[in-house]
Amino acid sequence: MATGITSPASGTLAPGINGRYHKLALNAFMFIVVAHWAEHIAQAIQIYALGWKLPDARGVLGLPFPWLVTSEWMHYGYALIMLIGLIALRKGFVGRARTWWTISLGIQVWHHFEHLLLLIQKLSGANLAGRPVPTSILQLIVPRVELHLFYNAVVFAPMLVAVILHLRPRPEERAKMQCTCATPVGAAA
Repeated sequence: MATGITSPASGTLAPGINGRYHKLALNAFMFIVVAHWAEHIAQAIQIYALGWKLPDARGVLGLPFPWLVTSEWMHYGYALIMLIGLIALRKGFVGRARTWWTISLGIQVWHHFEHLLLLIQKLSGANLAGRPVPTSILQLIVPRVELHLFYNAVVFAPMLVAVILHLRPRPEERAKMQCTCATPVGAAA
């Protein structure tokens, strides 16, 4: 099994991130993803189950730090972190897991573009379709809270499938893996 460690001369920015340190990097990335997803779920519960008005429904962290919800920089930064994480960790996936990870990456490229569009509008003061606030393309059809629940779901679902397949690879996929993420052969499922 290869270690995934490369020499500094190879030009690799993160030696081992898809080899020896893939499991650690993947776990850290998934923690960030699930925490963000939980914030969106909390906001949806505040709106739809608790009946809070939209400006009051700020998730968990947004209650003590309201600027988090209104900061286009913070939202763009998270979209960028997602994009970078999906790109950086992709080489560690093989076979069916890589296919699903790539689907998630493709959807995140669009999601990132939408956040970039929002940030540009915020910085320029010129909003899409003459709207009073920065507006993404699909937000012209779907309200922002629902749209971001949707985006996070459609990025997260194939990512989750990829991780499950990565942890439980077929024998031919396991032979190609350079990391130690997979459940050991013979371990309880």
